[in-house]
Amino acid sequence: MKEKIKYTNEPLGEIKVIKDFLPSPAELAFNEEAVKVTLALSKKSVDFFKSEAIKNHTQYQRMIRRLVDAYVESHT
Repeated sequence: MKEKIKYTNEPLGEIKVIKDFLPSPAELAFNEEAVKVTLALSKKSVDFFKSEAIKNHTQYQRMIRRLVDAYVESHT
């Protein structure tokens, strides 16, 4: 992005509130069959999942997988 974003004071129109469909970190901690993929995540995100995994006695990769599964279920 080489061009600067110009912000205006225009009305946004009709706003739609979307129900919070993301599960809590505790709900992300359970086993399921998996397929291995390579995925680059931000350090902040990985640190969050690692700390929550320690609290819930599970693997952070498993929690991330459940988060993606929950997203897919909410959109199918």
